Amino acid sequence: MKLSVIIPVFNEVRTIDKIIARVLKEKTPKEVIIVDDGSTDGTFNKIKSQNAKIKNTNQKLKIFHFDKNCGKGAAIRTGIKEAKGDILVIQDADLEYDPKYYTELLAPIVAGKTQVVYGSRLKSMKLAFWGKNKTPLPWHYLANRFLSEVTNLLYGSNLTDMETGYKMMTKKVYQNLNLVSNRFEIEPEITTKVLKQGFQIFEIPITTIPRSYQEGKKIKAKDTFLAFYTLFKYKITK
Repeated sequence: MKLSVIIPVFNEVRTIDKIIARVLKEKTPKEVIIVDDGSTDGTFNKIKSQNAKIKNTNQKLKIFHFDKNCGKGAAIRTGIKEAKGDILVIQDADLEYDPKYYTELLAPIVAGKTQVVYGSRLKSMKLAFWGKNKTPLPWHYLANRFLSEVTNLLYGSNLTDMETGYKMMTKKVYQNLNLVSNRFEIEPEITTKVLKQGFQIFEIPITTIPRSYQEGKKIKAKDTFLAFYTLFKYKITK
């Protein structure tokens, strides 16, 4: 089975070369699709420069570019449309999520146990407001827990991390979701539609290195409210 790694990117000039290197270094057979979402900081030029340096033609990047910023959801939808692999995964362009987990995420799908696997940041994480094990961005932790519990209540699931960026599933499942969201609400839309179609979501524990807003984190408090609205919207619509 071949993996398609979809990287939506917007203004990540400081990290894009590093994440490309990490993804290519990971040994799973794959294609790498990068969708630049109208970056204005030189990210797109850096992507093209990195691609030119890749000597192995089998590792060449598939690059797409929006003339203006359309949102993470729009970039993901383009990546899904262009993917040729049997299994798809979303990879954020910062350094929070580590491609070393691809093999673990793939295992339940390859074994035929499920068609959908999430990498859960919260499955083994405990909330701590102080001390050496202080939870990074604790309010984000609480918001993610809350949204996961709302998801479980509405859809009868047992998820710990609905908002995770690592959502891996077969190409057929992804394409049958008929996604429409343009921005961060793509995350709850994916989850609600997967659950409504009756698929079981396996969760694999992962660890991440969350970045601060000073380092470029983009998701805001308003996106929590939009995610909450999206969860209810797809509960009452087809």
